Amino acid sequence: MNGTSGSRTGRVRVLIVDDEPALNEVLSVAVTEAGWRPYPALDGQSALKTARGCAPHAVVLDGMLPDLDGLQVLRRLRYESPKLPVLMLTARDALEHRLDGLEAGADDYVTKPFSLEEVVLRLRGLLRRAGSEHGRGDDSVRVLGDLVLAEDTREVRRAGVPVQLTPKEFDLLTLLLGHPRQVLSKAQILDHVWSSSFDGGGNLVEVYISGLRRKIDKGRAPMIHTVRGLGYAIRAAEDGR
Repeated sequence: MNGTSGSRTGRVRVLIVDDEPALNEVLSVAVTEAGWRPYPALDGQSALKTARGCAPHAVVLDGMLPDLDGLQVLRRLRYESPKLPVLMLTARDALEHRLDGLEAGADDYVTKPFSLEEVVLRLRGLLRRAGSEHGRGDDSVRVLGDLVLAEDTREVRRAGVPVQLTPKEFDLLTLLLGHPRQVLSKAQILDHVWSSSFDGGGNLVEVYISGLRRKIDKGRAPMIHTVRGLGYAIRAAEDGR
């Protein structure tokens, strides 16, 4: 999702909150094509957890969500990050609804139906005013489903709950998250995590995968999968098969 020139650095992170999967996906594509990195969420609780993990530079927020009201999400985002640019989406164009959103902290409004070009232009304007058009921070935060890994601080959370990993477990999880849904062989894992292919290395990988599973997947839908005869893969819980 990285851009190639100009402001298309791929480093600006945009949280996209809309409970319509098709619209969320279309917005994610538009954000990607603008050179930014989308972080989709389908409800308010997921949005708040993802925001804490990925530290977005801007938010596209639907006013109608299945769990929390969009204004509730907006107020919580504003409480945790007062200067975070927020673009509200609404199917209602009544003045009072716009005023409620602006009072809660929204920076701008787009009324459905809207053009993707308008959303991108308004986002670009918000990012420019916030000094983030060319990106800030880095790509050290990885998010897959409800799993968030921050390389800089070496912190891991699943569903908002901290997960304590050993250094090698953290390196292993970082490798897996760098290749979501891709099957990595034991040899590949050894080469990247231990820089070695010594005898018995396959058993070492199995031991660390088992330990990682106990910490990441315990009591939750599994994300780390064994592909018999090939290796291991990590998938968002909803993609697990």
